[in-house]
Amino acid sequence: MSLDDDIAFFRRVPLFSALDKEALRILAIGAETRTVQTGSVLFYAGELADGGYLVLEGTLLLEPGSFAEGKDVSVGTGTLVGEMALLTDMVWQATAVAQEPVTVLRLPRSLFRKMLEGYPAAAVALRDLIANRLAAFQRELNGVKRKMER
Repeated sequence: MSLDDDIAFFRRVPLFSALDKEALRILAIGAETRTVQTGSVLFYAGELADGGYLVLEGTLLLEPGSFAEGKDVSVGTGTLVGEMALLTDMVWQATAVAQEPVTVLRLPRSLFRKMLEGYPAAAVALRDLIANRLAAFQRELNGVKRKMER
């Protein structure tokens, strides 16, 4: 893919949709392409997550670790895995196994932070996007609380 194709791909990811072309260019240039063969592990639950992965092609199976609850989830093209790891220290809550040959872009947290430092407007846009998500989540929780109180 060309740099412009990579930028267009990034733009389709909800977290990155608020960023301008120059901020996306920094991410596209600095991202590392990795290929994972069928059955191979991209990362293990419990390992330190130092960034995120954007799935370019293929499907990953996310298997919750022993200290996490939930079901196995398959994610494919266009999915950003580890969104919070772009912003803060954390460990992977699941093991990611390639269900077929998978190509991902690895986005190190250091790259993401440098992009935010260099493009303050991107940081503001992301803050607003995250704040809107949190407000929507709070509304959902309030709705569930009301139903449970009946």
